[in-house]
Amino acid sequence: MKNQEFAAKIYAPEIEPKIRHPRILDTFDELASGQVMELINDHDPRPLRYQFMVERENQFEWEYLEEGPEQWRVAISKK
Repeated sequence: MKNQEFAAKIYAPEIEPKIRHPRILDTFDELASGQVMELINDHDPRPLRYQFMVERENQFEWEYLEEGPEQWRVAISKK
């Protein structure tokens, strides 16, 4: 996914923890079909991926662009 244009970018560590996942999901919901958002985090966002799998089943694709150890970057595409 090189040279990808992202419709939205989120740097998760800057978001208050109690609203972090809802804000990410809201941003995803605002994407049009075919658009991609970039998520940057300071740890593996695996729990968020599981939440997507439950709450947005068959609506997204998840691709790790960078996998730590200091930064994780994920491209989340809306189907």
